[in-house]
Amino acid sequence: MTPVLECSHIDKFFTKPVNFHVVKDISFKIAPGEFASIMGKSGSGKSTLLYILSTMDTEYEGSLFLKGERITGKSRNYLSLVRSQHIGFVFQFHYLLGDFSVLDNIMLPARKLARKSPEEIRHDAHEKLKLLNIGHLAEKRANRISGGEKQRVAIARALINDPSILMGDEPTGNLDSYNSENVFQIFRQLKEEKGISLLVVTHDLDFAERTDRILEMEDGRMVSGHQ
Repeated sequence: MTPVLECSHIDKFFTKPVNFHVVKDISFKIAPGEFASIMGKSGSGKSTLLYILSTMDTEYEGSLFLKGERITGKSRNYLSLVRSQHIGFVFQFHYLLGDFSVLDNIMLPARKLARKSPEEIRHDAHEKLKLLNIGHLAEKRANRISGGEKQRVAIARALINDPSILMGDEPTGNLDSYNSENVFQIFRQLKEEKGISLLVVTHDLDFAERTDRILEMEDGRMVSGHQ
């Protein structure tokens, strides 16, 4: 079965203020429907690696494949399209537009991709809200809902184009234990019911230990879980 995501011998260097080798010769694959987590101390290179894997950072050495296609070296416009179609991303902070309704926030990536009619996009957005049990928030302004609700809206927005893989950079980092558990259960449901692959950077050991696999980073290297 073709991996959803594969990286081969990824290296990343920062050159300012001094040369620094931040990601060192990393290779691994994420299978369809796999829920994997990346752990490691602050500064181990976790988030830097995730931004490479999500195609948001293109300054690296090595090769990145999405659904069997090598996407390293592709144009920024092409990668933007690939991200819109195949990769959902959830940040530690939700980045919602506060004066927009919840529904409008969720529809934005689908409007940008412009592959569906406005009616279809609105219908899909309502379906994602229902999936996350926040259908009642559709018409509320995003700055009028709670922190836990905002993160669920951010997940719904990441799902609007039905991505092959959902990536998260500390998606429970700003949440209390109750809402962190909600997010974990949502991710588990997406894996089991929708077959979505998930790759999540987290400091939360309890969260990581319940994923299918922990990829552990140390000093820029993958030290376990990558075989």
